[in-house]
This record gives sequence, C-alpha cells and structure tokens, in this order.
Amino acid sequence: MRYLIIGGTGVIGNKIVQHLLLKKEDVMFTFLNNRQIFENSYLLDIQDSVKTKNLIKKIKPDIVIHCAAISNIDLCETNKELAESINVLGTKNIVEGCLKVNAKIIYVSTSFVFDGKRKYTENDSATPSTFYGQTKLKGEQIIQESNLPYLILRTDQPYCWIEKWQHTNSVIRVINSLKNNKKFFEIEDWFNVPTYVPDFVNATMKLIESKKEGIFHVSGTDFINRYEWAKITSKIFQLNSNLIESVNSSVLNLPTKRVDGNLNNDKLFQEIGMRMMGIEEGLKEMLKENPKC
Repeated sequence: MRYLIIGGTGVIGNKIVQHLLLKKEDVMFTFLNNRQIFENSYLLDIQDSVKTKNLIKKIKPDIVIHCAAISNIDLCETNKELAESINVLGTKNIVEGCLKVNAKIIYVSTSFVFDGKRKYTENDSATPSTFYGQTKLKGEQIIQESNLPYLILRTDQPYCWIEKWQHTNSVIRVINSLKNNKKFFEIEDWFNVPTYVPDFVNATMKLIESKKEGIFHVSGTDFINRYEWAKITSKIFQLNSNLIESVNSSVLNLPTKRVDGNLNNDKLFQEIGMRMMGIEEGLKEMLKENPKC
C-alpha cells in the first residue's frame, strides 16, 4: 500500500507519517513551510492545480490523506479569499489528482461544519456558522461528489506533544505557562471534545485496515469547557491549578464567534470496535511519553 500524506509536517499529518514509517509502510508526504528531515518529501502548494495533480500522478498512491488546511478560524474570517483558495480549491485540486490514479482519499475535517447548538452524529445535516466551517464543508462535498472511495474524518481540538515548528495547542499552552509560574487565563464558555492526536491516528489506521468508507467522527469522548480542561491538565501534570483563572470569550473581541464542538463518535465503536480516549486518558498518555516534562 502506497500512502501520500498531504500536509505531512502539520501536527496530525506528521503523526500519521511517523506511524506509517514505524510500520515500514511505503509513505511519502508533502510540506509547504516546514520540511522534515526525511526522504520522500515534496514541496507542494495545493493551490497550484498543475503541480498538485502532477505530483499525485507521479507518485501513484493507493491512499491520499489530506491534512492540509487553514484551520485558524479568525484568519479564515478575515481573509476569505485565502481560506477559499486553500480549503476549497486546494481540496478540488487534490481530488482531481486522485481521480487520475483512482486513489482513495481521506480528508481530515472538523466539528465546525456544525453550528454547535447540540450534539451531532454523522447523519445530521451540516450547518456551519463560520467561514472556516463553510470551507471545510465545501471540501467534504467535493470529495463526496467525486465518485472516489473516501473517508471524511471530523475531529475537534487535537492535542499532543508538538515539534518546534508546529502550531501549539491548549494543553501545551497550559503546561508551559504553569511550569513558568505564570497566571493562565482560560475560556469558560468554549466547549469541545478534545482529541488526543495519536488516538486519532490509531482510529484512522483501523478504518483504513477495515476498508471503511464514508463519514466518521473521530474525536474525544469528553464534552468540556476550556477552563475545566486546563484544570484537569494541571492535575495530571502536577502543576499549580491556582494560577488558572476563567474568563469569558467576550473579553477577547475576536472576529469570529466560536461554536461548541460536540461530536457523537458512537459510529466509530459500532463500525470498528474502538472507543476514543477521554481527556484524562489522553493526558496520561502524554505524560507517559514525556514524564520529565
């Protein structure tokens, strides 16, 4: 099986690459701004239709895992042209490349395809209320209409240890602040189902091995606000929780109102027998990886 990971130096893409390399799979990946010291990596801007299609045609992968996107919610809202170009047209370019070699496409999507008013299953109609969510939903629709075999994997708030060039996450921010005895302000009115990235990768591999297709919610099991999540993080890593203070998101004056990400992941267990980790489980796994953090 030959894999091509598009966006293979991002947090999720890089973990997938590492997993496949450990299994000695035939894997290649693309990068844009950050290059890993690995063979079989390729510079690619998915906005370039010709180069994207030519690269996929050259590699002839059996499976393309599409992890590349602008996921910054506020940037998508303030620069809609760029968000559309990368998240929508970039996805279209990848799909057209996959059609040339009949590759299965796996698309990492988001809870933001919903408006956050309740808990959602894979059968619920998507109703995005942000421009980011709209672009990701358009990407899903392009894939669904392509007639290619596909998996659409919706997730929420991925967290894990990161490489120095990667974007940080809520857990890393909490740990770094509390280790330096800095007061940490966390949002009390943003609710999510935080997802431990290695857990996401394991579920993805099981879905591939089981030859599953369609839409799956691959997210954590605990629906919790950021403040309570930070408190649990401080407990697991034995840091000073008294430094954490809750604030309302209204004080941030952000361009985009966040939606509550509440994905029901029961289908994952029903189809492949896998239960995703809760927050404490994921954080304890992080601590095992780096007990001297």
